[in-house]
Amino acid sequence: MQLQTTTNTDFTARLSAAVAKYARDDSGPGVPQVAVRAERLGIDARVGDPAGRFHVASVGKLFTATVAMQLAERGDLDLDAPLTGLLPADELAGLFAGGGSDQAAEATPRHLLAHTAGVADYFEDRVADGPPLTRSFVDEPDRTWTPADLLAVTREQQRPVARPGERFHYSDTGYVLLGRILEERTGTAFHDLLHERVFTPLGMDDTFLPYRSRAANDGPGPVDVDPGILPVRFGRTDIAGFRSLTIDWAGGGVASTPDDLLAFSEALHGGRLLTRASLESMTTMQHRFRPGIHYGTGMMQLRFGEFSPFLRRYPRPVGHTGILATHVFHDPVHDAHLVVNFGATTAMRRSVLAVIAIERMLRAAER
Repeated sequence: MQLQTTTNTDFTARLSAAVAKYARDDSGPGVPQVAVRAERLGIDARVGDPAGRFHVASVGKLFTATVAMQLAERGDLDLDAPLTGLLPADELAGLFAGGGSDQAAEATPRHLLAHTAGVADYFEDRVADGPPLTRSFVDEPDRTWTPADLLAVTREQQRPVARPGERFHYSDTGYVLLGRILEERTGTAFHDLLHERVFTPLGMDDTFLPYRSRAANDGPGPVDVDPGILPVRFGRTDIAGFRSLTIDWAGGGVASTPDDLLAFSEALHGGRLLTRASLESMTTMQHRFRPGIHYGTGMMQLRFGEFSPFLRRYPRPVGHTGILATHVFHDPVHDAHLVVNFGATTAMRRSVLAVIAIERMLRAAER
């Protein structure tokens, strides 16, 4: 195979044109943001504001899963242990099929990581009374959500979807439980845990949890301030300064930058955060989330051939996607790392088309 002769300048120009093709005015200044790094191909390209901090949404599940796997490697967390031995009974009550703690004894952290615990999703599943949380967190911008609040929604307003291990059902509630398990096992607040184990060691100095922690580059100070992130469009509403962004906690409550996320992806897939065995466990796909997106243990895989038969020979990158049209993926064929932020719930399809365009460009670059 002959390496590409396209210069990084050429690639950046083409990337900028591709992103512009799919950009709209539903995001805001500085958005979209795209970063692509493929060292073997000599590519390190940026489009949009390279230093702009943005809400990563469910891409944050990668951090939660990584810390869980780190604890498992050290013997501090048994991924196959019953949840009843990991969390207080009152936190688990009513969340699992059959009610009470009897079915919680059949659920494990591994089930939570893979979305097979049978617990409902507080964010997108129906609730018994009142508006869904996808509406209420926009209508209540000043509300600060705690993990207990989020679990209470599922406990009081939703029903379990299956017995543990029976089926795949994407659940932010499950990741809240994971965050609480990590806190219980370490005695450390979840946001501090991410800083200590991931952000600080990797020099991710612009990454933090809005309204819960501060970026290292901001120095000490209060956390209950506007996080200063790029526009976040939920429908037609810019929620970037809303305290209700705290509704996303261990399931994706992180803000970061393209460069910080590239550093994380490189470290994760380069063996600096986890052993090869742990990474293989995360990237072994067990379930189909939806056509073209499969799920392993805290990680997604894109299968472009399910989007179109013309894309069946494309690589299958692994990483995660968020509801705000955010993406962090590693393409193992080109050893390329991709970060994409379109910053709007209405932009998901266009952001995926941008990812496909990037893969097309990488394929062309190595010919």
